[in-house]
Amino acid sequence: MTEHAPETTATEERRSWAPMVGLFLAQVLMSFNVAALPISLGGMVEDFGVPPTVASTTIVVYGLAVAALVMTGAKLGQRIGWVLIFRCVLVVFAASSLIMILAPTIGWAIAGQVLAGAAAAIIVPSLVALIAENYRGTQQATAVGSLGSARAFSGISAFLIGGTLGTLVGWRPIFFITLALAIAVFALSFGLRSDRGDRSVRIDLVASLLIGAAIVLLTLGFNNLNSWGILLADDGAPFDVLGLSPAPVFVVVGLILGQAFFLWTRRRMRRGQEPLVNLSVLGHARERSAVYAMFIIVSMEAAVNFTVPTYIQVVQGRTPFDTSLAMMPFNLTVFVTATLIVRFYRRFSPRTIALFSFALTTLALLWLSFVVTNNWETLPTILGLVVFGIGQGALVTLVFNVLVTAAPKELAGDVGSIRGTTQNLASAVGTAVMGALLVTMLTLNVAGAAAEHPDLPDELLAQVDLDQVNFISNDDLRVTLEQTTATPEQVDAAVALNEEERLRTLKLGFLVLAGLSAVAAIPASRLPKYRPEEIPDPSKSA
Repeated sequence: MTEHAPETTATEERRSWAPMVGLFLAQVLMSFNVAALPISLGGMVEDFGVPPTVASTTIVVYGLAVAALVMTGAKLGQRIGWVLIFRCVLVVFAASSLIMILAPTIGWAIAGQVLAGAAAAIIVPSLVALIAENYRGTQQATAVGSLGSARAFSGISAFLIGGTLGTLVGWRPIFFITLALAIAVFALSFGLRSDRGDRSVRIDLVASLLIGAAIVLLTLGFNNLNSWGILLADDGAPFDVLGLSPAPVFVVVGLILGQAFFLWTRRRMRRGQEPLVNLSVLGHARERSAVYAMFIIVSMEAAVNFTVPTYIQVVQGRTPFDTSLAMMPFNLTVFVTATLIVRFYRRFSPRTIALFSFALTTLALLWLSFVVTNNWETLPTILGLVVFGIGQGALVTLVFNVLVTAAPKELAGDVGSIRGTTQNLASAVGTAVMGALLVTMLTLNVAGAAAEHPDLPDELLAQVDLDQVNFISNDDLRVTLEQTTATPEQVDAAVALNEEERLRTLKLGFLVLAGLSAVAAIPASRLPKYRPEEIPDPSKSA
């Protein structure tokens, strides 16, 4: 059967881009807040006198609030009206920024990020719904692309501006920027086309609890695979389940609750009852493939964003500002590509663009696995990150646009909630699984190489816990070995071995990501194959 895209209208309505400036800045607001939190950790530790693990709770609670509430937030938007609820949550986000600026204790900072996450859970679907309400055709495709570029732009600006402020002034002034952004977006929201809420919309509380609990458990489980144990409980685990780590248990229970959510939602839809999210937006293979592709894309991005900064900061002992400079070619490329890729929509089908882009990311990751060294500023490494950024930027915009254009305008909020849930979960999974994979491979590699090394006797290895190997700098490793009976020659041999195995592990990690990118060709091959020069009109989608 030949696949056809919905016909475009002969005369496409053109609207001012002024309202889109506000929506772009709203995405910047959320992304800047997320990027600013890691930069602020050191300042919060010093100000509040708490361990880094406690300060990092601000990051965890924000992500949990977004992921757990985004589907419920989409339903609230449909009931109250997107413009009205958009303005309300911007006020909440501004309040969270004020709390961060004035917070007297870490508890207040954590509460501020809970509020920010709850507000973002409604902003995420609001952006999609408001774009669908205000723009059509090529303008809509361009608007959707701008959301992807806004994320990359925020990452760059947060590291540069936030890193400078954090170094020269302190961490609190960083949140004056989020406060100013929230006020600016609120003012610009009055240029948006107004819509009316539907009071007949009902929120399925059972589904809301099921998906909320599933996302929380999955996120906590994946994020703590390293600290709690991949299978058996480590010393850092808060408790164990018959000796098992709670991390995999949380993941399994989360998957069960997620499946229960889908079963419950399908049952309500068969009965003609209002679902929490309308699964008809995933009714065709092309939409489901877009979600699978989005999950893989964001997971790969999160893995790279975890691997590179970890290596630069932890292994090389460099500052966050140095890290931002090293990552700038990648982030700039994602930003530019996500903005410009819409120009190719009239020439090439989504399937063609996706397959080409996944080919780019696969080749880039393969290239990095061969050329990466202990110095990230080499031209071959930068080239690899730039090529990966081109594929990444194109894919993030493309698959999101496929979802938006395939759904009727009234279901745009459901598309936004699915996007938010997928991206938050994929980010957690990509970061955690890559971290667990790298640490596991490093442990095995170091243990095997150390056992065969002629200059490292068994009595010395017995003094070092090779079951808990992690990425550390050469200086930190020397400090650790100086507490043993190791001679200077043995210390040098151990440092050289660790340096070699560290790099080998990094190369293997990029190879694994390249394999994942290649597998992504399967869902990409099922994306739409529209006729040339044809962009779907969401109002006519089935």
